[in-house]
Amino acid sequence: MRIVKRLYLFILKSFLPLFAMTFFIVLFIVLMQFLWRYIDDLVGKGLSVGLLGELFFYAALSMVPMALPLAILLASLMTFGNLGEKSELTAIKASGVSLVKTMSPLIILISAIAVGAFFFQNDVLPRAQVKMWTLLFSARQKSPELEIPEGAFYDQIPGYNLYVKSKDKKSGILHGVMIYDVSKGGDNSTILVADSARLAFTGDLRYLYLHLWQGEQFENLREQKTADRNVPFRRESFLDKEVLIPFDNNFNRLDEGGMRNQYVGKNMSELRQTIDSLQTRIDSIGRETRNGFELTVFPVLGRAITGKPSSETAPNPAGITNDESKLREKTPVKTTAVAPADLDSLLASLPQARLDATFTSAANSVKMRRSEIEFRAMQLNDEKARFRRHQIELIKKFTLSVACIIFLFIGAPLGAIIRKGGLGTPLVISVLLFLVYYIIDNTGYKLARDGHWVVWPGMWLSTFILLPLGIFVTYKAMNDSSVFNADLYREWFRRRLGLPETRHVTLKEVIIFDISLSRALAMTENLHIEATAWLGSHRSRPSYAAYWNGTYDPAPINRIGEQTDRLVTYLSDSRDARVIDALNRYPVTRSLWILRPFAGRRARAAMKWFVPAGVIFYLISLPYARRVYGEIRKIAEADRRLAKVLTDG
Repeated sequence: MRIVKRLYLFILKSFLPLFAMTFFIVLFIVLMQFLWRYIDDLVGKGLSVGLLGELFFYAALSMVPMALPLAILLASLMTFGNLGEKSELTAIKASGVSLVKTMSPLIILISAIAVGAFFFQNDVLPRAQVKMWTLLFSARQKSPELEIPEGAFYDQIPGYNLYVKSKDKKSGILHGVMIYDVSKGGDNSTILVADSARLAFTGDLRYLYLHLWQGEQFENLREQKTADRNVPFRRESFLDKEVLIPFDNNFNRLDEGGMRNQYVGKNMSELRQTIDSLQTRIDSIGRETRNGFELTVFPVLGRAITGKPSSETAPNPAGITNDESKLREKTPVKTTAVAPADLDSLLASLPQARLDATFTSAANSVKMRRSEIEFRAMQLNDEKARFRRHQIELIKKFTLSVACIIFLFIGAPLGAIIRKGGLGTPLVISVLLFLVYYIIDNTGYKLARDGHWVVWPGMWLSTFILLPLGIFVTYKAMNDSSVFNADLYREWFRRRLGLPETRHVTLKEVIIFDISLSRALAMTENLHIEATAWLGSHRSRPSYAAYWNGTYDPAPINRIGEQTDRLVTYLSDSRDARVIDALNRYPVTRSLWILRPFAGRRARAAMKWFVPAGVIFYLISLPYARRVYGEIRKIAEADRRLAKVLTDG
């Protein structure tokens, strides 16, 4: 028990530093992504360092849901990868401690982090997002720093265009100044021209102060209109003039109330309350739309055509208010049955002027109803979009916690399987897995946000996909499966594609078992007889009929290959270098599926007469048949050479 406790402490000491390091690295990366995205809204505004630090602090808190799962995945992968690379995990398993028991301190720790992540999502994150977006929108509305260029018009002052020919950097004097006051429109602008000027801000930073010397001012005496050709203006010459231009250079923080009422600023209880209110609102709009359809599909004309009796309340005409509609509902109007009428005959009996007026009135009524329906549809779509966004935000309170646990059960078993520590291979695997998770999660989010999917399966899509992966990887790691052994996959593809393989036998430095010469000669003789008999009954290029009759039976070919492997394995303990050299001349022989693609006789007979497909299979098999024939012939030749070496030795 004491050893197990020390093991748990060792696992935690190995995991926690890596987790802290990877978390802050990932958080820094996503924070830089935030900075690159909003750099244009922050640069050139003269924002203080404290204000930028406050914005980045709240942005970092908002980025925690993205950084935390990746940090858990990478840290767990590195921890168990280091244990596997140093054979410490093998020693732990040899002592009888299973992988899940080894992971148990991390399971408890990550479960606690997942619970903390839920409360973080519910309590801390809404406040941080409200602060962040309020600061960001306030920075967007702040006026940029005043940096007037030389030889170009500066239009960043609202309602003014300022031109400076040159600037004296030592004294701050501006030369060749032109000011266009276009606050009343371009046709009614006031123009100031000065030989020199000095620029400064007032103490409250709300006005731009200009001290002008030796210049002139031109302005209209009355407002110019489009039809005016001659507008009197006033010209003023001055030696010294002071001008105040409204230019608020302060940072005005917006009210947080508007952002707090959005879905990003609400906790779980507030979201549920808003969802209930929105659902009631959507149902109300739907009922109003349905009632409007029932009352505006020309019911009187419909009863006149169908002759259907009705004792229903007379419909409200267009334009009647809700109060008037309720009053009329209390005094129902009874209608009597009307005999069916032919619409064409009714229209034909009307005078032309009355008919034109009827069609015009009908067209106007249809346009009005269409506008009303489009407005209600737009209103309903907006309410549904708000409803979905609140549902998405509510489900997000839980997805982060679940993602943390899933990434632990992916990262830790995966590290135990690949057995690669450090930051190289684990980082590549973690980034690839997280990219898959991010793409799936973002796809589900957009499908839910746009209303293409129901909200809950869209938001849980990444969990539904990654949870089976975590179960599969954990199962493979517990059973010491070589699921990520590259040699296994290379061997599998080599066998499926029929790629040739070269035999490599080396002279052993230490030999435990000596070989028996008589047994070696007997094995060589039996193999030679088997290979010679097969060569006598086969050709390197079988005929079309022989191919589909099953001439290249896989059983004898595999038997020859297995006998060859047993002979090579037995004689690989030889101390004679000539024997090792003779063994390397044996090819690796296996039967290929293309030589007999169908096991059943009836299926082969059918393919034999199905000429197009049968011919294709036959032509593809010819090179492989020639190769197998050549390999078995090499085996027969190598048998004679090996028997001679053994006899001479």
